[in-house]
Amino acid sequence: MRQKLAYLVTEDWYFLSHRLPMARAAREAGFEVHVLAREGEGRARIEAEGFQLHTLDWSRAAGSPLKVARSVADVRRQLGAIRPDVLHNIALKPALTGGLARIGVPGLAVINSVNGMGSTYLAGGVAGALKRQGLGRSLAVLLSRRRTMTIVQNPEDLATLRGFGVPEARLRLIAGSGIDTARLTPQPEPPHPVVVTYVGRMLADKGLRSLIAAHRMLRAQGADLRLQLAGTPDPDNASSIPPGELEGWAREPGVTLLGHVTDIGALWAGSHIAVLPSRREGLPLSLLEASACGRPMVATDVPGCREVVRDGETGLLAPLDDAPALAAAIARLAGDAGLRRRMGAAARVRAETEFSSAIIGEKTVQLYRELAGGRLG
Repeated sequence: MRQKLAYLVTEDWYFLSHRLPMARAAREAGFEVHVLAREGEGRARIEAEGFQLHTLDWSRAAGSPLKVARSVADVRRQLGAIRPDVLHNIALKPALTGGLARIGVPGLAVINSVNGMGSTYLAGGVAGALKRQGLGRSLAVLLSRRRTMTIVQNPEDLATLRGFGVPEARLRLIAGSGIDTARLTPQPEPPHPVVVTYVGRMLADKGLRSLIAAHRMLRAQGADLRLQLAGTPDPDNASSIPPGELEGWAREPGVTLLGHVTDIGALWAGSHIAVLPSRREGLPLSLLEASACGRPMVATDVPGCREVVRDGETGLLAPLDDAPALAAAIARLAGDAGLRRRMGAAARVRAETEFSSAIIGEKTVQLYRELAGGRLG
């Protein structure tokens, strides 16, 4: 019988956008793949891959204790029906929910992917500190259990979890879930004017207000630039940009809101520069995909971003929440086509040698095999 692998993820679309290469690698390695998620419009695509989708009634937003208990019970019921050998929890909420649900499920090995520390880690004030303290205590207990491993995507998150008390032996550093470097390939730059593109959710935590401020500065200086924002708001996230503010940005000269974009290769083919002024990341998929497409990058010098962007080699890093520095970095790349070509080529090499789905898939599948086979206690 084939061993069973279950992914626990908040949304079906997130599984498809961020975890599909990893799941394909598991399927090719012989695992029967199941996906537990809130169902949107992804069922047909998930089932077309040969995976089974099991619907959950939950959201990424923080819930009341009663809602949390219901989610835990629902996940435990699903696990009892599927009887997987390995449960892979994707992101913090599934790690907490799945960690509680696995209690009392015999023989289940658990992997957690901590893709950044979430909005709780960025919250300020006493309330934010108390939330981080509670999060740390919960993770220390759940991530330290037998037959449990946690994957982090950057050294800072590794250090954070160690600081919470998670043993080193329960942690692995694997750079993302892999990108398809055969599908995403470098294309010639489009004609001028220079197009700067952001891809991601419309969140304040992604640094979008600093990006808009930087764009205004550059336009005021006479720069003929186009700024594209690809993505949608996220009402479940406290830092989601209000619709009225987004509408105001769309009326500004040189700014285009694209909404959700499905053909990411075509998007980067029509862009000159990738930008991500985020406050913190795990390992940003948008920059990994831009790298595969041979585009130079501008990002903030924060965890996650600095793991993809090597300052002066594959792109430029700017200080956090520093709109003038962000504008200067964008202007430097916009004004130097040769620099863009060199950095884009270097970014493509890193995508092929460090972040490809083949490389990341092999590392992750090996971890599945070790846990399912009982070689990791």
